[in-house]
Amino acid sequence: MSITATSPFDRSAPHVITGRLAIAAILVVAFGVLPAIGSDYLFEAILTPFLALALAGVGLNLLTGYGGQVSLGSAAFMAVGAFGAYNFNLRIPELPFLVSIVLAGLTAAAVGLFFGLPSLRLRGFYLAVSTLAAQFFVQWALTKFGWFSNDNPSGVINAPPLVLAGFSFDSAAGRYLFSLSIVTVLTFLAWRLARSQTGRNFVAVRDNQTAARVIGVPVLRTKLFAFSISSFIIGIAGVLWAFAYLRTVEPAGFNLDRSFQILFIIIIGGLASIRGAFLGAGFIVVFPLLLSRLGGELLGGIVDSGTVEMSQRIVIGALIILFLIAEPKGLAELGRRIARRIAGCGLA
Repeated sequence: MSITATSPFDRSAPHVITGRLAIAAILVVAFGVLPAIGSDYLFEAILTPFLALALAGVGLNLLTGYGGQVSLGSAAFMAVGAFGAYNFNLRIPELPFLVSIVLAGLTAAAVGLFFGLPSLRLRGFYLAVSTLAAQFFVQWALTKFGWFSNDNPSGVINAPPLVLAGFSFDSAAGRYLFSLSIVTVLTFLAWRLARSQTGRNFVAVRDNQTAARVIGVPVLRTKLFAFSISSFIIGIAGVLWAFAYLRTVEPAGFNLDRSFQILFIIIIGGLASIRGAFLGAGFIVVFPLLLSRLGGELLGGIVDSGTVEMSQRIVIGALIILFLIAEPKGLAELGRRIARRIAGCGLA
């Protein structure tokens, strides 16, 4: 039985047309304008990490925002994707790199499915704690068993060059375009999934499991699929984070702080919103850089870098709390509210 009363998926025709035109304009700028005028700093320090974190936010939002399943192990699934792509590329040299990425995502999906099994019995805080076990277990396994890092003594691996079909994407702009292409495709697929019957099943299970079961939604299968598809997307985000941004594959790049960072992205951007994942990622990536630049100009070297970094964490934490109090539905809802006011002023 299908669910019809799902207003988050209903959009009037004018809004749909306007939204599609806006997305088309953004893609034209992202693919056509920025690669021609952007600097290496813009690509390496802002855009590439933004894309990787936004994709991870999209994956977690499918699970937590739409599906209502809380997870604190996102960085672990990113690590599985990164190390999976490295090992597929290393052990099977003739395998195309894009196939290695897909297989890495499937590996992360399998690990996510395994750690999602407690969701069949647990909810809320207890489920979050159980997913936290994935974070510690994956980091321990990657550090304990040298096979994953090809027995590298330091455990830190230089990422191989990004070469696809004979074309090199190893420059700063190339890594950005590589990341942008993957993020665009997966975001579109996630958007289609959210608007499909499967997405409606996610929302039904999130809102009321008992009612969802009564109307015929396969609750257990829906939960496990949410964990699988979320981990698949987050795993590929881990590939982008390691291969395109960090340029190294190491467990330290996927610590617990990264899991909380991705969780903050979807909370700040807005739960159950694909657009919110990008808004939250933009806030998390750009705002610390602005604070760092502002702090450097105001303090002028009076305090050490450690104090400045700690001050940034305090300011960002305070702003997150204040923002959640003022607008608990995130930046996506704030943007919709501003757009409605602008439209109302235009009509008036």
